[in-house]
Amino acid sequence: MSVKAIRRFTVRTVLPEALDAVAALAANLRWSWHEPTKALFARIDPERWEALGHDPVALLGAVEPQRLDELAHDTGFLAEAAALRDDLTAYLEQPRWYQSLADAPARIAYFSPEFGIASAIPQYSGGLGILAGDHLKSASDLGVPLIGVGLFYRAGYFRQAIDAEGWQRESYPLIDPDGLPMQLVRELDGSAARISLSLPGGEALHAHIWQMQVGRVVLLLLDTDIPDNSDALRGVTDRLYGGGGEHRLLQELLLGIGGVRAIKRYVAISGTPSPEVFHTNEGHAGFLGLERISDLVAGGLSFAEALQVVRAGTLFTTHTPVPAGIDRFEAALIERYLSTDLLPGVAAADVLPLGAEDYEGGDPAVFNMAVMGLRLAQRANGVSRLHGDVSRGMFGALWPGFDQDDVPITSVTNGVHAPTWTDPRMVELARTKLGTFETAACDWNSPAITDADLWSVRRAMREQLVADARARMTAAWAEQNPGIAAPAWMAELLDPDVLTIGFARRVPTYKRLTLMLHDPDRLRALLTHPDRPVQLVVAGKSHPADDSGKALIQKLVRFASEPELRRRIVFLPNYDIGMARLLYPGTDIWLNNPLRPLEACGTSGMKAALNGSLNLSILDGWWNEYYDAENGWAIPTADAAGDEAERDKLEAEAMYDLIEHQIAPRFYDRDADGLPRRWLQSIRHTLATLSPELSADRMVREYVERLYVPAAHAHRAIAADDHRPARDLAGWKAHVAREWPHVAVTHVESGGVQSPQVGDQLKVRAHVQLAGLSADDVLVEVVFGRARNGDDLADVHRQPLELADHELGQPATFTGTVPLDRSGSFGYNVRVTPRHPLLASPAELGLVAVAH
Repeated sequence: MSVKAIRRFTVRTVLPEALDAVAALAANLRWSWHEPTKALFARIDPERWEALGHDPVALLGAVEPQRLDELAHDTGFLAEAAALRDDLTAYLEQPRWYQSLADAPARIAYFSPEFGIASAIPQYSGGLGILAGDHLKSASDLGVPLIGVGLFYRAGYFRQAIDAEGWQRESYPLIDPDGLPMQLVRELDGSAARISLSLPGGEALHAHIWQMQVGRVVLLLLDTDIPDNSDALRGVTDRLYGGGGEHRLLQELLLGIGGVRAIKRYVAISGTPSPEVFHTNEGHAGFLGLERISDLVAGGLSFAEALQVVRAGTLFTTHTPVPAGIDRFEAALIERYLSTDLLPGVAAADVLPLGAEDYEGGDPAVFNMAVMGLRLAQRANGVSRLHGDVSRGMFGALWPGFDQDDVPITSVTNGVHAPTWTDPRMVELARTKLGTFETAACDWNSPAITDADLWSVRRAMREQLVADARARMTAAWAEQNPGIAAPAWMAELLDPDVLTIGFARRVPTYKRLTLMLHDPDRLRALLTHPDRPVQLVVAGKSHPADDSGKALIQKLVRFASEPELRRRIVFLPNYDIGMARLLYPGTDIWLNNPLRPLEACGTSGMKAALNGSLNLSILDGWWNEYYDAENGWAIPTADAAGDEAERDKLEAEAMYDLIEHQIAPRFYDRDADGLPRRWLQSIRHTLATLSPELSADRMVREYVERLYVPAAHAHRAIAADDHRPARDLAGWKAHVAREWPHVAVTHVESGGVQSPQVGDQLKVRAHVQLAGLSADDVLVEVVFGRARNGDDLADVHRQPLELADHELGQPATFTGTVPLDRSGSFGYNVRVTPRHPLLASPAELGLVAVAH
């Protein structure tokens, strides 16, 4: 019988004083994307560095004292470490892009339920967390003063294994925070800083605050596994997305309310600026707005007044086009938690309407976190252009009477952090041939890089993936079959000279992991083609509670185990950052085949593209706006199919056809030098055109310029003069809401055109019943465009009308002209919306009146 430890902890290494520079480099997560720093750690012990998953803290804890003593006397090593520490210091202190901006917010808080920063820190499940990590890294590179807030999960997400039957098995290895590059936030007296939340029954939930340094960015993570809590409450931060409804609610209350309290403690201790803008990354953190309202109520504002202040400085980003992906709790459960001292000055009756599905098709018994997120934020966005449009449709019921295009949800297309996701071989190619480390901005069409150079690097990355896949499958075999040698074919798994297609992502059914198996014989023929074979590398985790997703994995694993196919298709277990950093660059084609439009963005294909991989994808997410027929292939969408099975059949057949007749021939078409010139042309085009666009630097700049800066200005405006504008706005909104049922467009006249032709001016006069409102309270517009069947308008434009006359007790008259600058069918209407200088959109109040 093996003896198991009842408790584990990490004893931190005390480094020789001469290695202080090494300790400083390990303490800042910039090492996770800075190749020279990683190279320094690799020099300490190359084998251990690889075995420990590139974790410098674990490495320094595992190296023998004799080796540390050697390094402490190695003048070359010490000089390199000192130079890298000086470089890090300059990186942290010198002004960067953000410091050139005038009037930008002093600090922005960024809340996310997960952060994927490095494989050594498993605090993420998939794309949302990886995006959050990339957001922090690019913010650091650009000098954006972000403070991140999340939870510290003692068991992370889960470790995936595949059993002999092909079924996913989960395990939850505990993570010791003392073994990670983070420290407890401590009060000035040295005690651990703590935040607390009051719960029903008089109990309290307490949490310590861990701090990570991600370059220039501080990341705070809350941890409930502390002695101050009962055993049950110690487990609140046990697992990412673990547990049932009430467990999840506790996590989200802690993230939102506790996260704001953690920032307040950190600011008080460190003396650094408080955030002016709060960015809610998905609905999980939505409660943060309520804590801020509670603070403002304590300062003398009413709930309605405080709501205006909070909204002005809040941005909400939605990441799901799938209603099932939104957290919804029983309204009665929310009421029970808020009928406590949890939020002083905030009553449950004030909060419940914020998350209420009080619209057609909604469930009155439910509290919807995304709906609350939208109601607590004056600005909102989706994560690709298509997803923005889908979101405007999905949440349009919150703005009844408005066309989908008018719903105030914009979009910022996601990006990926190029230094993290670009393979070192590509970086080295750019450095040696073009003299730059900036792969996202260099000239990939330069003759300084020959086709032979590019093809050699691409093959080396494919070879690296093959070696990694063989090692992972051999290790998985050893875990499942201890003491039994791995079968010989595993050493021949995959081939570095075969066209390699990658597919890796979470495994909800809409991502269609097994679409590639729709016609098994057709796929077999592609995999085993005598002249133009294809090989597939597949990975992904299914949520532990999703048996249908696990069944898809099982189906694929069983297919891949067929003797004639097992060298050409492989399912790699435990998809994580460490695997991904070799998988994306090692593929020639990145495959993505979701049900359109259910992929919000899909950043894995972006990471592949940064390394010169071409995409083969349904026109969904980011690919819908960036596909140009040279950077890859689009799988035609069979939207008009009669049912789901017919759609799958048509789209799978289109995918097989593209691989067989276009992709494989182009890849294998070689010249006398053995180079696929046409394929390399597409690689260069992809690198040159997509690298800048897909960079998270572009994404973060967009957030700053389009959303953070306007939000900061709005917050300053509404909080001026001891929040007088907020008080005025709350009163004005209440007044408008009372009067709006009586606002109407009573009559519209037009003239100036007898036989209309291009160049004419249409004169419009609208009579509007304003009830108890003034003309300054409303925006009156003529809305015009092409008239379609049913009188619906397309290609819509708007032109404000000006007040011409308003006698007491009579409708007000508004007039204006519309230029007829295009031929064809024409239609128009007049609409009235509330107007106030502190509103960010005419649709903000969800009130509109139109002519009938």
